[in-house]
Amino acid sequence: MKYLQSLSSFLGSKNIFSDSFAVSLLFFCLIGFLLLIGRKINLAIKIERFGLPIAVICGFVGILIGPYGVINLFTEENTKIWERSLTPLLSLVFASLMLGRPIPNIKGLIKPILNQFLLAISLGFGQFFVGGLVVKYFLEPSMDVNPLMGCLIEVGFEGGHGAATILGNSFDKLGFSEGLDLGLAMATMGLLSSSLLGSLFVFCGKVLRFSNSTENFQEENKFVNQFSLNLFDDFKALAINFGLVGIAIFIGIFLARIVNFISIFFGEFSRDVIQSLPVFPLILIGSLLVRYVLEKTKNVDFISQIFQRELGILSTDLLIFASMASLNVNIILVNLKPIILLTTFGLIWNIICISIFVFFVFEEYWFEKSLAEFGNSTGVVASGLLLLRLSDPKNISKTLPIFTSKQLFAQLLLSGGFFTVLSPFLLQKVGLLYWTELCALLTLLIIGLAILLNNKIFDFN
Repeated sequence: MKYLQSLSSFLGSKNIFSDSFAVSLLFFCLIGFLLLIGRKINLAIKIERFGLPIAVICGFVGILIGPYGVINLFTEENTKIWERSLTPLLSLVFASLMLGRPIPNIKGLIKPILNQFLLAISLGFGQFFVGGLVVKYFLEPSMDVNPLMGCLIEVGFEGGHGAATILGNSFDKLGFSEGLDLGLAMATMGLLSSSLLGSLFVFCGKVLRFSNSTENFQEENKFVNQFSLNLFDDFKALAINFGLVGIAIFIGIFLARIVNFISIFFGEFSRDVIQSLPVFPLILIGSLLVRYVLEKTKNVDFISQIFQRELGILSTDLLIFASMASLNVNIILVNLKPIILLTTFGLIWNIICISIFVFFVFEEYWFEKSLAEFGNSTGVVASGLLLLRLSDPKNISKTLPIFTSKQLFAQLLLSGGFFTVLSPFLLQKVGLLYWTELCALLTLLIIGLAILLNNKIFDFN
């Protein structure tokens, strides 16, 4: 299994005692420690809130001291070792996502969850559509580009660094060898856009009183700083919580083995797609199952919400650092024009699509719901949750359970799910033009369905 191979390659016996591995691992652990401690410092909190996550700063440091940077402190072999950590880190992110949160009571929230889900998938399919337009009409006439670039907005924005890593092998198999680096570059651009624009939107929401943020900055600092490291002195709690995370990952791997076994009964194209499916959405299911069993057996006290949250945030931060530090800067500079165009049009589409839902679909708390989805559709899940917390720290809008519940369904389809993995294979099979038309049709149908379900198409009052 590719995810087990990635884990074994990260901890492989032939490298573990080598100087290169030791230096890489030592620096990686140091970065993890700095990220863990640094996010508690007031200055770091303010920097992160107003536009630049600490993980991104560390990522830029990794680029500067890497093989393509200014100082060249680390070799390409070092960054390859960091790159191998992406799969284990992403597994930890998904395993801890549902463990640390109570299963939402969706009674009375079915319609809001459905609306949030429709917004998420309309953003995703629309990113495929816009990406196809950019490649077809803005890039192909002037330069020789691979049509698979049409997938990069969704892969980088909705999927993030994890999805870009997942699809790296698929891109390479289909003749798009630079796809991994370009996908990671798009993910970095999306994360920066989510942080900078998201912070601007939060500020405007406070000034215009769109949001439910009634706390001032000092009080928000207390909110962020409420976490304590005393938990790490309790080895029993640590062992139990790591064990629960391990069980969630094992369930995901087991489900993936079943899916891969079933794939042998399909044709070659279907088998390639199924075997390319990532394990991470299945780990999310495992995380939910473990949480469900513990709640039903009234053993939820075994779970430390603080630990699971910190584990997820730290894994996400390290994932961002490792992804950015592993970027091949030369490939990015050669493809700078496509990256800028795809990023610009991707952001324009996100704002247009969210505005449609604000005007036609959302009835209340539209700012919080839109902001959370903007963060998720340009950065990662953690970005959406961060923007939501900044706009609604007391969860007055009840958007958190809506957003979390939606994620269970949307993650299986997009953001590294089934359709994301299928996209490069399908695009190459049907061609860029038909692919773009298909995504445009799906996007329009989803938006139309959302408007009709909310009966607001002719109601402008």
